[in-house]
Amino acid sequence: MILYFIIVITVIISLIAFNRRDWFDKLRFSAYAIKHDKQGWRFVSYAFLHADWIHLLINMFVLYSFGEVVWAYFQYLFAGKAILYFLLLYLGGIIFSVLIDFGMHKNNPYYTAVGASGAVSAVVFSSIILMPTAKLYLFFIPVPIPAVIFGILYLIYSAYQGRKGRDNVGHNAHFWGAIFGVVFTIILKPQLALLFFEQLKELF
Repeated sequence: MILYFIIVITVIISLIAFNRRDWFDKLRFSAYAIKHDKQGWRFVSYAFLHADWIHLLINMFVLYSFGEVVWAYFQYLFAGKAILYFLLLYLGGIIFSVLIDFGMHKNNPYYTAVGASGAVSAVVFSSIILMPTAKLYLFFIPVPIPAVIFGILYLIYSAYQGRKGRDNVGHNAHFWGAIFGVVFTIILKPQLALLFFEQLKELF
C-alpha cells in the first residue's frame, strides 16, 4: 500500500538524518541553496526529514490516520489510478506548500525547513473534501467537531501565525499544503465539490 511505503521511507530517512548531520544538511529545504546552488531536489527531500522524534511521530500518525481514509476513497473513485493520484497528492503537497517560502527566502541563506507537514496537510484537507461532516476528536477539545469546522479554524490559525512568523513552525507550508489538497482533489473529480456542499446540509 502506497501510504505505508511513504511512511516507512520517511521514517528510515529521518532516522538516518538524526545521526548523520551531513544528510540532514544536504536534504533540508533551503530556498537559498535551491536558487543559488541549483539544488532543486530540496523542494522534495526536506519532507522526508524531521527535527526530532516527536515531530516525526506526530506527522506520521496524522498521515496514517487521514491517509487511510483518502486512500480508501481514491481506490473507490479512481480504481487503477489510485496509486498515481495519491502520490501526486502527496508529492504535490510537498512542493506546493513551500513555494511561498521559496519566494520569500530565496536570498536568505539562514532560512531552512524540514518535515512532511505541508504534504500531510494536503492529505488531511483532501479527506475533509471527501468527508466534511466526519467527527474529529482533538486533544484540547473534549467534544468531537465536524471536519469542515476544524479545517476552517486550521486555515485561519495557519494564515494568522504565518503572517506573524514569530515561531519555528512552518505555518505557510501548513496553509498552502491544505489549499493544494482541496484544489487537487476537486480537480481530480469536480463532482466532489457538489457532494461536499450536499454533505454540509447535514450540519445546518
